[in-house]
Amino acid sequence: MSGERKAGERSIGDKLFQRECVFVAGAMKLDQLPPMGPIEIAFAGRSNVGKSSLLNALTGRKALARVSQTPGRTQQLNFFDLNGELVLVDMPGHGYAKVGRSKVAEWSQLIEGYVRGRANLRRLLLLIDSRHGFKETDEALMNLLDQFALSYQAVMTKADTLKPSALEANRRKFTAMIAKRPAAHPEILVTSSETGYGMSELRDSLATLAAQG
Repeated sequence: MSGERKAGERSIGDKLFQRECVFVAGAMKLDQLPPMGPIEIAFAGRSNVGKSSLLNALTGRKALARVSQTPGRTQQLNFFDLNGELVLVDMPGHGYAKVGRSKVAEWSQLIEGYVRGRANLRRLLLLIDSRHGFKETDEALMNLLDQFALSYQAVMTKADTLKPSALEANRRKFTAMIAKRPAAHPEILVTSSETGYGMSELRDSLATLAAQG
């Protein structure tokens, strides 16, 4: 645990995420998915929940994933290889406010096909805004993941926008909301891409999954 480390000592997660991370493929259709290799961790969430910012903060890179105020900017599954040990997958945001229904249908088909048939997809991280929690589109995705028995974990973003007491109250509330969901990881992680809060804990969690293979 990070609290047990000596001053200045880096965790296994921090060490892993300091290594080279490169874009390897983008897929708008299932037949464009790259060959399966190391385990994959997918990042999902509503448009503008902070997915790209979190990926950049997690890897310590300013432009690994594009940051935009325009909903629907990520329009494909983007695959990033982390030192050949772990693949990070940036998924299109759901709740897309400014794209047509046909594009939403295409993305929904892509996402469903990916989570259902990707054998090396170990966990999906569902990002939720610390202030607002789960929305209808989040619940629809969780229903799908429960159906396919794919492990997922909620990650609260933008923790810096709330006072600590309100942040903890929301974490407890959100934890209670997912307690009965069969495929949900029981622990909700709390992060801020702006301040770096919770990043070491998230890195450690993902490094542990990578080590398990």
